[in-house]
Amino acid sequence: MAVELVYETHSISTDNEAGIATGWLPGALSPRGREFARELGERRRDDAISAVFVSDLGRAVETAEIALGGSDIPIHQDARLRECDYGELNGMPVIRLADERSRHIDIPWPGGQSYRQVVEQTRDFLGDLAAAWDGHRVLVISHSANRWALDHLLDGRELEELVDAPFDWREGWEYVVPTAFHADDRVSAPEGGRSGDMPF
Repeated sequence: MAVELVYETHSISTDNEAGIATGWLPGALSPRGREFARELGERRRDDAISAVFVSDLGRAVETAEIALGGSDIPIHQDARLRECDYGELNGMPVIRLADERSRHIDIPWPGGQSYRQVVEQTRDFLGDLAAAWDGHRVLVISHSANRWALDHLLDGRELEELVDAPFDWREGWEYVVPTAFHADDRVSAPEGGRSGDMPF
């Protein structure tokens, strides 16, 4: 068997709308983001989800609580699902992030992390998920760097390709986490690209 993992990005934040790269700052959803979070709940409430795992940063927690808080589906916060830590540059303009992120695949942001370190956090999370949730379908609500990590670890795509690709929003991405996934695992063959039509 395996774990079916459904990934959804946190909903639109006030920082997203202002062109700010929030990083490890909490962030808060905008009115439009809260509406999208409600829509997320509507499409996932009857999706046979056993549990929700969410970044412990404010904008992700707020998304999960609006979407599925009050339902019978348990919500678990996990710091390993945080966005990349931009360190001294948390809260920088998105235009600067876009210009510089390919330089930080292996070199940490000043006082922060590299994208490779986000992959390692996600790898550790997936190892625990595979061990504890075999045969279940789970929802992960997190950030863009974590989706790149999933694409890298489970679809075999290269980080160099992922960090420079345009962001394409969609109503969830689906992955399979093998039961035998271990902390040193990585799928080597890519499954192909992904698409969407609502970037934010």
